[in-house]
Amino acid sequence: MESAGSLKKKPLDVQEKIRENKEKQKMFRKLEKLVPVFLFLSAAFSVMTTLGILFTLLKEAVGFFSVVPVKEFFFNTSWKPWSGSFGVLPLITGTLLITFIAISVALPLGIAAAIFLSEYANSRVRKVIKPTLEVLAGIPTVVYGFFALTFVTPILEKFIPELQIFNALSAGIVVGIMIIPMVASLSEDAMNAVPNSLREGALAMGSTKFEVAMKVVLPAAFSGVVASVVLAISRAIGETMIVTIAAGQSPNFTFDPTMSIQTLTAFIVQGTSGDTTYGSTIYYSVYAVGITLFVFTLAMNLLAQYIARRFREEY
Repeated sequence: MESAGSLKKKPLDVQEKIRENKEKQKMFRKLEKLVPVFLFLSAAFSVMTTLGILFTLLKEAVGFFSVVPVKEFFFNTSWKPWSGSFGVLPLITGTLLITFIAISVALPLGIAAAIFLSEYANSRVRKVIKPTLEVLAGIPTVVYGFFALTFVTPILEKFIPELQIFNALSAGIVVGIMIIPMVASLSEDAMNAVPNSLREGALAMGSTKFEVAMKVVLPAAFSGVVASVVLAISRAIGETMIVTIAAGQSPNFTFDPTMSIQTLTAFIVQGTSGDTTYGSTIYYSVYAVGITLFVFTLAMNLLAQYIARRFREEY
């Protein structure tokens, strides 16, 4: 039998545990109050970084536009900064040409890969192919650049004799290969989000698997697919090393893919080389080109968000 002393101790132990639990709850409440503050600071850090980049670009670009008129910058078709000609149109057309070629390669191949992975491949095949496809996204872009210059261009020269060594075609094709994983992976995720009941209903009505994929799944996942394409376009616009190595540094105002061109990002690389004097007009032109590129990518991201909201299907 328990002694009277031990019986008296039990209520005291229970009260002590209740007191300890209350202290722990107070501590956890204090931590819970700090969690929203930490999360807010994390979000604010991203916003402030973006604003800081924008402020830097605008601050230096003002110095450029105080020397070069805005009209001349955006409407002059000659870009020869070391000769005093600052017409950004050749850089814009070069960027758009590379982007058009890249998306012409990535769009059909990426969506076809997404349809195969989502609708045709079994789980074992998907586990092998999807990581292998995404390896393309991990290859350094400088390697892609030399691949375009030393492998793709010689092959294209056999079919296009007038093709220049540095050209927009090979650079655009390789940029397209690079962004295939982005289109395929994001599109496949969007297709996997489509409920199986839609597929089963279409199959029950006599549709083939291909008809289900093209007429049911793809339209249902349209917002996700389009958003992936727009994000891939943004990635192609901002590509630097591939176009610098394979497309050359000749700012020609042309849409001929066989010629050497220069993009916005390629000039930024050239303009930040050791030949550029700090505080010169060429130095400030790098920031003017940078703000132009910033506007392009911002417009693409806003378009992707708008499309995702506008055409989103909820099940």
